[in-house]
Amino acid sequence: MEHSQPGVVIVGAGIAGLKAAEGLRQGGFTGHITVIGNETDMPYSRPPLSKEALADGIDLNRLIVAQSVDDVEWMLGHQVVSCDLAAKTVTLDDQRVVPFQGLVVASGIRSRHLPIPGPQTGRFTLRTVTDAEALRPAMHPAAQILILGAGFIGCEVAATARGLGCEVNVVALDAEPMVAALGLQLGAAMRRRHEHHGVQFHLGRTVREFVGDDRITAAVLDDGTELPADVVVEAVGSVPNTQWLEGLDVDVTNGVLAGTDLVIAGHPAVAAGDVARFPLSRFGDKPRRIEHWNVASETGRHAGRSLAALLNGLPAEPFRGLPSFWSDQYDVGIQAFGLPHAEADIRIVDGDVDGDCIAEFHDEALIGVVGINRTPDLIPYRRRMCATDS
Repeated sequence: MEHSQPGVVIVGAGIAGLKAAEGLRQGGFTGHITVIGNETDMPYSRPPLSKEALADGIDLNRLIVAQSVDDVEWMLGHQVVSCDLAAKTVTLDDQRVVPFQGLVVASGIRSRHLPIPGPQTGRFTLRTVTDAEALRPAMHPAAQILILGAGFIGCEVAATARGLGCEVNVVALDAEPMVAALGLQLGAAMRRRHEHHGVQFHLGRTVREFVGDDRITAAVLDDGTELPADVVVEAVGSVPNTQWLEGLDVDVTNGVLAGTDLVIAGHPAVAAGDVARFPLSRFGDKPRRIEHWNVASETGRHAGRSLAALLNGLPAEPFRGLPSFWSDQYDVGIQAFGLPHAEADIRIVDGDVDGDCIAEFHDEALIGVVGINRTPDLIPYRRRMCATDS
């Protein structure tokens, strides 16, 4: 499709890319918008992939996110391999060159893979619909599931797998499950809940090698323990998709560095979603990369508005969103607002960690709150944190 003049190119066709297109239109940009994504599906919600979609079946129509823009060109199933910021072009994997007036970097993240020797058949990650479609048939009753990583994805998959009748072992270097966000006390309580449902944890451990002929049948830990495994789910974090920006005048250390307004300094470009690293003013000047669904959505929309302002010669406003996340594991609903983390001063202010409770996270001021089956009671905290901005 030829156009009289370049418009905006959005690299990344996930939630952040979609919301960036909407934000551009809301910000008054009337030019052409092209969204380029390496998956073949329209933007969809990823959180259900480790929970109900994995348990009950993957209905893509139920995952697709509704959109309010219908005048956008979607180039799906294509990888952007390089970018020339001086010439204002991106190059695709089929060698096509797409010019732009403004650029949105929303290229997201990919699953991290550990260099573990041995057979590889039976090894899965869980980031995309394609990943879930490959993993789900392997999670049959009595399957021996080994999960690498005890973060939220690993623990959600563990809960789903137990619900399907699988045997589950979790191996992680962490001291407790989900410890980075929940801290030791809440993390230990969540471990006990999982153990009650039959999950076995091997914490402070790594996998040395996989065993088997054509496919994985077991894993050997660094202490020599051998665990049966015919399915390995690797949930050990992510890698930002910034390889197409290497060598440019852009800081791609752990994501793409942007300002509080999500503008990439010195360029007609913005960053949004999981790949963006930026300061949130209410939490200080440190740039952070935040992998939460609401942050992908809200930074996408804000980045679009910022770019529209930039292209019109107007100042962009700082992003003032409040991060939040949730997780469903068995009959436990975890909800959080702000930036809770293990190094904060953590106070259980209501309830008991082995039941329903509320935990506050302080670093001089309140920086986060986590509720276990207490979502409605967190609304005042959300209002309080939204009203505070330094």
